[in-house]
Amino acid sequence: MIDFYKYQAAGNDYLVIDPRSTDFPLTREAIRLVCDRHRGIGADGVLYGPLETPRPGVPVQLDLYNSDGSDCGRSGNGLRMFALHLAAQEAGDWSDGREFTLRTAAGDCPVRVVDAAEGRVEVGMGRPSFDAADLPLLREDGAPYGGRAVRVPLAVDGEELTVTSVYNGNPHTVLLVDAPSADLARRLGPRIARHPRFPNATNVQFARMADRSVMELEVFERGAGYVTASGSSACAAVSAARELGLCDARVEVRMPGGSVEITVAEDGAVTMTGDAEQVAAGSFAPALRARLDRTVPADATSGTVR
Repeated sequence: MIDFYKYQAAGNDYLVIDPRSTDFPLTREAIRLVCDRHRGIGADGVLYGPLETPRPGVPVQLDLYNSDGSDCGRSGNGLRMFALHLAAQEAGDWSDGREFTLRTAAGDCPVRVVDAAEGRVEVGMGRPSFDAADLPLLREDGAPYGGRAVRVPLAVDGEELTVTSVYNGNPHTVLLVDAPSADLARRLGPRIARHPRFPNATNVQFARMADRSVMELEVFERGAGYVTASGSSACAAVSAARELGLCDARVEVRMPGGSVEITVAEDGAVTMTGDAEQVAAGSFAPALRARLDRTVPADATSGTVR
């Protein structure tokens, strides 16, 4: 029995847990445990699905979770990994060049495995929103911030920053900086991610346009902390740069873990293309399985994250 498949995309790693091949206790504690890099398998999150047997022409549903057990909503890298998982397990209608739909809590995404052998996948991430209500974003006094979240002043530890926030299935907040770095992301990322003006928290991107077609990016995620890459963050950062008139319609986003290509259509819709690969598959050892099973309360409802 295979309990998990591990994939990575640009250094961002997820565990695919397929309910067809294992009985996994879907609790927040269990997700945190398997994602723990010392006590578990280690990952930035979990891709749980497909939730039903895949059928041609029908959206394939999955749930996405951050490493802290919270709902991920949508992950661009995660969707590429899951598309490869389907291509490997199902073949046929999920093989090279055929478009199909992945359904997440944040909406449907068209995906296409461009080259299964190379692990190259294209994902349609939809049209992002700059409406502050979608994030949501509040004013300093706690009232709703009216209008668009573009070039918004944000006070962080006495420092006045200017940010642009984007919703593309997850809330993102983009800062344009002179020199993106892991140290900067780790220092400012947590303060912005959990800033009281973002009641649902936000992912944070530190971006620099090397030129109009190349972006350098560092990312701090609200549910996973500092990560070496994030597909949805890359999409959000390019959408923000495009909104500010700083980039062309096609941008290579370079992150410490690797690069992705982002294309922005005239209506703002975003498409991401990048590589992913399976790195491991295996079973939970008896000791880990026992700890996972102990995360389920006696009165738990099957299939419910608690």
